[in-house]
Amino acid sequence: MGYESSTTFEELGVLAPLVAVLSDQGIVQPFAVQALTLPDGLAGRDVCGKAKTGSGKTLAFGLPLLMRIAPGRPGRPRGLVLVPTRELAVQVAEVLAPLAESVDRRAVVIYGGADMDRQVKRLKRGCDVVIATPGRLIDLSERKEISLADVEVAVLDEADRMADMGFLPQVDWLLRRIEHPHQTMLFSATLDGDVDRLVRRHLKDPVRHHVEETAPTVESMAHRFLQVHQMDKVRTVAAICRSSQKAMVFVRTKRGADRLVEQLQREKVRAAAIHGDLRQSSREKAMADFSSGRLPVLVATDVAARGLDIDDVDVVVHYDPPEDHKAYLHRSGRTARAGGSGVAVTLVLWDQMVDVERIQRRLGLQMPIVEIFSNDPRLADLAGWEPAEGAA
Repeated sequence: MGYESSTTFEELGVLAPLVAVLSDQGIVQPFAVQALTLPDGLAGRDVCGKAKTGSGKTLAFGLPLLMRIAPGRPGRPRGLVLVPTRELAVQVAEVLAPLAESVDRRAVVIYGGADMDRQVKRLKRGCDVVIATPGRLIDLSERKEISLADVEVAVLDEADRMADMGFLPQVDWLLRRIEHPHQTMLFSATLDGDVDRLVRRHLKDPVRHHVEETAPTVESMAHRFLQVHQMDKVRTVAAICRSSQKAMVFVRTKRGADRLVEQLQREKVRAAAIHGDLRQSSREKAMADFSSGRLPVLVATDVAARGLDIDDVDVVVHYDPPEDHKAYLHRSGRTARAGGSGVAVTLVLWDQMVDVERIQRRLGLQMPIVEIFSNDPRLADLAGWEPAEGAA
């Protein structure tokens, strides 16, 4: 959701070269999280932001960080961004790299599962900002390839997920390696329990900002529930994918994801899978191709899709119905990122009707489950027709 005011990035105090890069990317009006937190971040205050993925928080911490750090020395960054996953590290780096370049700063991304020597070479060439997952950063720190002693601005992104994944002891260890007073910004979807302890231990008199849920709501997207037949299910999803620019298809298992990608390719639909068993390079390639629009269909398991921030997904297909209403909203929210809208389609086999009706009730959706076949012209324009009671 754009921040509903006439505020611009300039008025918030963002430097002209950074504003120019943003405006080249079509980013002109700050989102709520940016308008709320930028003034405090730029003033050097510790910031504690409650905000979900997709709310625009990378710029909320990235702009102050780039404006407030001095140039680093090889292996001794001045800015540090800690994130829970490799995918998120890559995403944050993609956002920050062009901005850093515009103010003569260099961002280096570090994560496990990639060539360590190559990462060391990059650090030696010069790094003002390091974007890293905790494990790999500790490895490099213990090998004396990087020192956090000079860090002036530290960011903890998605702190709740770092807690869920058991990373808080590592985060503690890393933050204790910073040797002088510094600014800390923490962003998290929840601020209780372990995350609260982290805030109390590492943030000094933080300004707290709670960004109202930009999480998807039932109203922010169109919903279609289609009763399909097992033999026709792949062809139905292929027909939906063919008529969308960017479709994300959710399945229950890793094997199911791989199998569906093969079946879609047989239907001449280009698709790739993303799940936990794939090599990191395959996941990154699928993500990059999908984000850029080169790949029209991404087939994902729930776990792999957690925390991914992908814009302009116009259709989410629940190929396997979600476990519950929360999973439905979480998956479907990929198509309602940051104020966009889209269609969520659930494919329902006859023996899944009762479960799906239960999910509908929890969501407050009164909507018929329409029987449909893969040659139905309505699949080409899912948002263009309203399912009526009793329709088939």
